[in-house]
Amino acid sequence: MATTLGRYIVDKHNDTTSGETNNMPLVWAIGASMVVSAISLIGVVTLVLKEKFLNRILILLIGFAAGGLIGGAFFHLLPEAARGKGGDTIFTYAIFGFISFFILERYFHWRHCHKGKCDVHAFTYLSIIGDSFHNFIDGLAIGASFMVSVHLGMITTLVIILHEIPQEIGDFAILIYGGFGKLKALFFNFISALTAVIGAVIGHFLSGRVENFSTFLLSFTAGGFIYIASCDLIPELHKETRSRRVLFSAAAFVMGLFFMWSMKIIKG
Repeated sequence: MATTLGRYIVDKHNDTTSGETNNMPLVWAIGASMVVSAISLIGVVTLVLKEKFLNRILILLIGFAAGGLIGGAFFHLLPEAARGKGGDTIFTYAIFGFISFFILERYFHWRHCHKGKCDVHAFTYLSIIGDSFHNFIDGLAIGASFMVSVHLGMITTLVIILHEIPQEIGDFAILIYGGFGKLKALFFNFISALTAVIGAVIGHFLSGRVENFSTFLLSFTAGGFIYIASCDLIPELHKETRSRRVLFSAAAFVMGLFFMWSMKIIKG
């Protein structure tokens, strides 16, 4: 009787521990996506910083974010995806991600401008919709990454944060330019950012139920990161003509790459 009761207690303990372990990736994913969502409130910083100083550091943030995105894609996401059962298809998935982000950007740009004349107010709301979808994709990547490992989830979250900081500052500026008050702009920016939490939950459950979903999403996200870096951020660096800032922004880009590489080395 005592032996039977002891086995029952051990089995219940193992079931409970297993359940807690299975739930930990979801807890990590939700927590990480909430941190990413909170980045949208960085627009508050622009209320106290002088515009001249903000412009100076923005080019450095963009450079570091571009390097971080490229490094995150090639040092972390694609190698991790290659460990799955995807084989050479991971590169197809990555190209699909690249093309998808290209089509999305072209669509919103087409809706924004016709014959060189832009309807700012219409673009303001389109910007919110586009940002919501973008954050949802980020959340999917976070949810799937934490299902692979906590380390990869952390790296994915960090890479997303790196490119979210300059992007959210830009999004906040767009909403202000479109006619929103500062508090209203912060509110809508934050609401659109919360879709990352929804994406993280969905990404978590799909990763555990759809075969090779993590492999697909990691590769797809890598393609999206490469697109954002090469087509949106790096061209901004090329617009800089002052030699000193060109040098600093290039150094920031290399630092972003080095940072992602060093994180891989530390992992071993």
